[in-house]
Amino acid sequence: MIATLDEKFNSSAEDKIIPTNYGALGTLVTVFFFWGFIAAGNSVFIPFCKHKFNLDQFQSQLVDTAFYFAYFLGALILFAVGAMRGSDPVAKWGYKKGIVYGLLFSALGAVVMIIAVNLGTFPGMLAGLFVVALGFSLQQTAAQPFAITLGDPSTGTSRVTLGGAINSFGTTIGPLVVGIALFGTTAAITDEKIASLSLGKVILLYSCVGSLFIAAAALFYFSKKVPAGITVEKTEKANKALSMLLIMTGLLAVMFVPIFSSYIGLSATISDAEKHALESYRLKWLIGAFAVIVIGLITVNLSAKKNPDGWGAMKYPQLLLGMLGIFFYVGVEVTVGSNLSELLKHEGFGHLSSSEATKYVSMYWGSLMIGRWAGSVGAFGFSKQKRMLLQFIVPLIAFVILLGVNTAFNYDMQPFYYYIVCVLIQIAAFYVSNDKPARTLLIFSLLGVAAMVIGTQTTGTVAIYAFLSGGLCCSIMWPSIFSLSVAGLGKYTTQGSAFLIMMILGGGIIPPIQGKFADFLQAGSTIDGYGIHASYWIAAACYGYLAFFAFVVKGILSKQGINYEATSTTAH
Repeated sequence: MIATLDEKFNSSAEDKIIPTNYGALGTLVTVFFFWGFIAAGNSVFIPFCKHKFNLDQFQSQLVDTAFYFAYFLGALILFAVGAMRGSDPVAKWGYKKGIVYGLLFSALGAVVMIIAVNLGTFPGMLAGLFVVALGFSLQQTAAQPFAITLGDPSTGTSRVTLGGAINSFGTTIGPLVVGIALFGTTAAITDEKIASLSLGKVILLYSCVGSLFIAAAALFYFSKKVPAGITVEKTEKANKALSMLLIMTGLLAVMFVPIFSSYIGLSATISDAEKHALESYRLKWLIGAFAVIVIGLITVNLSAKKNPDGWGAMKYPQLLLGMLGIFFYVGVEVTVGSNLSELLKHEGFGHLSSSEATKYVSMYWGSLMIGRWAGSVGAFGFSKQKRMLLQFIVPLIAFVILLGVNTAFNYDMQPFYYYIVCVLIQIAAFYVSNDKPARTLLIFSLLGVAAMVIGTQTTGTVAIYAFLSGGLCCSIMWPSIFSLSVAGLGKYTTQGSAFLIMMILGGGIIPPIQGKFADFLQAGSTIDGYGIHASYWIAAACYGYLAFFAFVVKGILSKQGINYEATSTTAH
């Protein structure tokens, strides 16, 4: 999407350089920070809710389900409205108003969260997170193209890359701040103590977050330096695509009804046999939800091959495979971090409390920051020698900053000193990939598979480092998947980008599948922590699909006459 927009602006712009609107850009990147802060903070919020509301691992992962399903539904609504009206609603409002509306909607979600906390209801808190993420969906739709318009089109990618770097800083800070807000300390707190903690700090946390949303919205709205960003483009019709997405949405709702209804009237004490049967029942419906996405997109691909009319961007196989790529990418990125605290509480993995695990969660999300900072080097037009030097230095600087930030929060970071070996492996992978999206995705996906396999076959520091390095592997995947998926779409690029954003839904389906898989395996085992440890094979499978996509998309694009090695990358 970014490359296409750049071409559009370049085709009509004169030779003079358009100065960057740094005031507007400075305000805009705070929105990128919010996305990372809240999303990564959920990894700490999940174990807190699990013990506070006496949830099993699947129930606790509903935090991710509520959050990321909102992205899918929000993007679907915007696409449906655009398809019916024949114009993109966000472009018609203007990117500025789109972001303002999104921030206010997220502030409303914070209010819902506060009300739910006062009522002491976990489903109400899920509703609050859902509304917050609906606002994020609107913000994300507007913010990335908006960043391009805030200066010269030739440097648009650099501004989006800057947003991605700030987003990653948010993912690093989020778990630390949320951990302090919920637990009140960096010291060990037992699960029983967590259950007795007051929810008052959650109210304070979301009061501050909601206030920041409103302040950012006001800053955007009243700033005369921030342009309206209004564009009027005719939306390409895709009636078949819209119908299929609506059918998939309905089927997803149907799949989750039996899962939620299985809790109604459930006795507090059930036998091991009954528990195992219940886990099996829920796992089947979760796999059904997963199958809706996979089979649905495969069906579209087969139908579009026979008759491409009415499918819009979905008639392109690289987009459909890329949609699955985004689904698995976001899913694995979220599930590795969200299930990490549960793993670390068991013998062989540190036997840590949820509060002690916070620094590990921060290190995981910080690993994405390390990779994204390194990946952003290529967006600033440095010479080859300077780029190679910076790709070595920048990750090491990011690693030191990550250790320093955690130390500032009074966490002992000595257990992570040797993690620098994983960072050096990532640096080597950057050099081998040579900024080529298909090669980059393949290399980092294979490293992800290797890391998860090593993690599942070992314990202790080696396993922990392996799982943490999943963040290093994920860090550079979004731009590669995105650019390869929209390559060659032409006038369908904007529509294809919207379809890719919908697949952020993977963050709401993959984590509860892993959580339920962990519960299911543990119910049939007497080994402490066996279920959650073995469940990371789910993450290995996700990385496996991404490697497959990186391999086959090369041939798909070549058949269309597209040089995939020359495809521009974007930042997320």
